[in-house]
Amino acid sequence: GHLIYYLFLTLCVCLPIPAPISLCTKHRTGICRDCEVFCCFAVGPKLFQYVIKVIVQAVQLLYTMLKIDQPSYILLQNPPGLPSIAVAWVACLFWRSKLIIDWHNYGYTIMSLNHGRNHPLVRIAKWYEKLFGRLSDYNLCVTNAMKEDLWVNCNIKAVTLYDKPASYFKETPLELQHHLYVKLAKDYEPFKPRYSGSLNAEWTAFTEMDLKNGRVIKARGRPALLISSTSWTGLETNTSIYLSTLNSFLSSPDYERYIDEGVELPSLVCVITGKGPLKDYYNGLINKLHFKHIQICTPWLEAEDYPLLLGSADLGVCLHKSSSGLDLPMKVVDMFGCCLPVCAIYFECLHELVKHDENGLIFRDSNELAEQLKMLFLGFPTLEGKLHNFRKNLCASKQLRWDESWDQTVLPLLGQNE
Repeated sequence: GHLIYYLFLTLCVCLPIPAPISLCTKHRTGICRDCEVFCCFAVGPKLFQYVIKVIVQAVQLLYTMLKIDQPSYILLQNPPGLPSIAVAWVACLFWRSKLIIDWHNYGYTIMSLNHGRNHPLVRIAKWYEKLFGRLSDYNLCVTNAMKEDLWVNCNIKAVTLYDKPASYFKETPLELQHHLYVKLAKDYEPFKPRYSGSLNAEWTAFTEMDLKNGRVIKARGRPALLISSTSWTGLETNTSIYLSTLNSFLSSPDYERYIDEGVELPSLVCVITGKGPLKDYYNGLINKLHFKHIQICTPWLEAEDYPLLLGSADLGVCLHKSSSGLDLPMKVVDMFGCCLPVCAIYFECLHELVKHDENGLIFRDSNELAEQLKMLFLGFPTLEGKLHNFRKNLCASKQLRWDESWDQTVLPLLGQNE
């Protein structure tokens, strides 16, 4: 058997993969050794501080890695790759191990969001990734577009390993949906019942449960549940596109007129999950919006509740836009695992995941998304129409889960070294 260490943070972690890998060691008890935090004084120019930080991190990481048991492979996720690619390569030389780089994006393209493509640090990072990336023994990447780019621009041969959802991302049974809504209703107004019904039933905005027999049904006239996720950093596509879409579509006279004229459009509950430095700022903007038929809440969900909410929603909205145009949004992968149709903003290789008019829709601006929402929710909650068809297509696709994808793609690659 082989011992594989997965290195996924610039600073801190080297641990055995707890994955179902037949080539791995039989013992799956992970050992995690965190690097001690080294605090340096913030003195001198920022470039000087950055160089010192990278040097300190490299020393910490190498010291930590050399204390662990000798692995057969080191699997390194990039980004972040500065300084971990170089450190992992040195450690592999010491151990005579194999280095596998798992390319999820290019670190220099993320740096360019703040500094611009022509900044000296960005140029150095680009040179660094290309140079040390070529020194790896094997390479994985998340799209065919990235596979081609690695070969054409970096002379790196990679194997595409698409991100896949974990097994706990799946459709949520109605009973679990109800219990989740009851839990969320304690803190978030949009999940509370719109009206009180029988005393023998427990109500939420979306469900009702008969207290006598425990039977749960969906509430009549329930709103549609949209879910999106953001890190609230401003680096996504700009979270404000979501709000501008709501403004241009849902608060427009057309939407109100459609409802007044009897067009079957539902009220909406938009849940935007995530945590980040700009969350309070955007919550302030949300509080200034005065919608008649929409409610927005921005919960921070417990880890076990997030897949349950995805599996309960009616539509996902993805605002992710890749810094390189070569990676795919993991949040859509998770949504598809829950058979949740998605409206996603366009970028170059999104078609490798979102098949327009098959498992979701792709939009380019808020106006196009507004038209898509109108079309998808007309007559909601009908079991006909595109929204229902998208869900059926996702359920019928029988997509691979993470462990199955690993077994099919990575194990044969490692087996070449047997």
